[in-house]
Amino acid sequence: MARRVVPADRGAAAWPVVAVAAGLAVMAQLVGLYAPEPPVGAHWFTGADKVQHALAFALPVLLIPWADTLRRRAAGRPPGARLLVVVVWVSAAHAVVSELVQHTAYAGRAGDPLDVLADWSGIAVGGLLTGIGLTLRQVGRHRTSLPTERMPADG
Repeated sequence: MARRVVPADRGAAAWPVVAVAAGLAVMAQLVGLYAPEPPVGAHWFTGADKVQHALAFALPVLLIPWADTLRRRAAGRPPGARLLVVVVWVSAAHAVVSELVQHTAYAGRAGDPLDVLADWSGIAVGGLLTGIGLTLRQVGRHRTSLPTERMPADG
C-alpha cells in the first residue's frame, strides 16, 4: 500500500487550486480585453470599466505568485520573488499592448490611456499585496527558526 506524503504545511497542498484560479483569472482578463465588444456591466456606474480593468490585472498578479509560493512550499523550498517581478513587468507591458490592439483591431472598441492607468493601478496593488505577503511569510519563517537565547538568572 502506497503511503501518501502530506506536506508539513497543509496550506501548501492547495497550490493546484490556486493555480487553477490564476489560470481562470488570466482567461477572464484575456476575454475581457480582446472580445469584440466591451464586457457586460462595464457601465453599471461611472468608472465601472476602470474598476474592472484594475481587478482584471490585480488578480493574476496576486494569484500567479501565490500559486508558485504554495507549490514551492509543498516541495520544501522557500518562496521566491523573481516570478512576481516577471509577472508585474509582463502585465505592465500587456496593459499597453491590449489597448493598442483594441484601438487598431476592433471597430467597436477604442484604446483608452486611462484604461492603461487603471491596469497599472491594479498591477501595483496586486504586486504590493503579494510582496507584503511574501515578506511576512519570510519574516514568520525566520522568527520561528531563530534559536532562543536563555539569559542566566541573577540571583
